[in-house]
Amino acid sequence: MSEFDTTNGLVITRVFNAPRELVFKAWTEPERLAQWWGPKGFALEISKLDLRPGGMFLGSQRSPEGFVMWGKFVYQEITPPEKLVFIQSFSDEEGNTVRAPFSPVWPLEIINELTLTEHEGKTTLTLRGGPINATEDELKAFEGMKPMVQQGFVGTFDQLEAFLAQS
Repeated sequence: MSEFDTTNGLVITRVFNAPRELVFKAWTEPERLAQWWGPKGFALEISKLDLRPGGMFLGSQRSPEGFVMWGKFVYQEITPPEKLVFIQSFSDEEGNTVRAPFSPVWPLEIINELTLTEHEGKTTLTLRGGPINATEDELKAFEGMKPMVQQGFVGTFDQLEAFLAQS
């Protein structure tokens, strides 16, 4: 597994009022993931979810205005129901890694480590992530955008919370 430097990384912790098995399934089952992942108002269409080390999630997100972005996760480590490690990238519809549509210096690869712990029926999710194999310019771009990335995850986790409340 590739390691990342936590000084350049992001750490987000959130508690969900749901058992960790359900939270893990929300991340790993396509029909569940499609209902909450991504920016608010975007529709996620999953074209592939191969949950194994080396396997890939591939999907597209469509904005309310019709703009489509493709992205992928390449799974590195899967320990149900407590841990998922994956490398996240923008991609084309075939799953080839491409540059982010918003920046020529955004890191090509972000590694995310998701850990889930349960206490009295509530699940604490901790997400640690950051660039890997990044250039100096890519590291600076990530550092500069970190508050926006964090805000994006807060919105996405709000959607996960709403999804779990309905499950």
